[in-house]
Amino acid sequence: MENTTEKESYYNDLEKMSVNELLTNINQEDQTVPEAVKKSIPQIEALVKITVERMEEGGRLFYIGAGTSGRLGILDASECPPTFGVPFDWIVGLIAGGDTAIRKAVEFAEDDKRQAWKDLSEHGINNKDVVLGIAASGSTPYVIGGLEAANEAGVTTGCLVCNANTPMAEIAKFPIEVITGPEFVTGSTRMKAGTAQKLVLNMLSTSVMIKLGRVKGNKMVDMQLTNTKLFNRGTRIIMEETGVNQEKANELLEKYGSVRKAIEYMLHL
Repeated sequence: MENTTEKESYYNDLEKMSVNELLTNINQEDQTVPEAVKKSIPQIEALVKITVERMEEGGRLFYIGAGTSGRLGILDASECPPTFGVPFDWIVGLIAGGDTAIRKAVEFAEDDKRQAWKDLSEHGINNKDVVLGIAASGSTPYVIGGLEAANEAGVTTGCLVCNANTPMAEIAKFPIEVITGPEFVTGSTRMKAGTAQKLVLNMLSTSVMIKLGRVKGNKMVDMQLTNTKLFNRGTRIIMEETGVNQEKANELLEKYGSVRKAIEYMLHL
């Protein structure tokens, strides 16, 4: 294993830099992240394809992680229902230490190799599901234990790591390795590694949802209308897709409570 995420920063004497120098140098490092993600697209593609297959069979996608990685998984999972109108349990994010750890670090939670499988079992994990382990280091015990147990149970496994040749990549059937290199602040993987993980999770869940038919054209036709902004967006989509005026679009949206259903009604007249 090559632990590049823990290597010495390319920069030193950070406390002596001006604010402009800090921001410029952090930004310079951040610009390397999309290129690192680009190199991993074939690996992401493989995981997207198997996830779509499993979810078409009734399976779900689980994210497991600790710290920043766990929080990013929960963030991505929690945004899918309002964006794509899917049930809250289609994509589930689990973090070492439970919900308390979303806001406050839980000491040594990530070191328990057995807990992830216990957490997954509470959701009735089965062999139609997919488990994606997320850890910048690629060596988090909580995640490793979860992936090992998932493999033993015949569950499809993937991982998202930011080091090469990690234990997690050896265990997961569909590894994604985004090698982001040393962090601006040595070892602070909430920075470049976290950015890379967020980008990959965006790509993964969005592509899966599109292939499952949750987007029409380029529009979020199944989004949940949970506020005025989204209701107004839904109105505009109906107007664009059907040619009706704003008053009629509002009326259709009020009646059907769904952009997709309103559009389908107009197109089948």
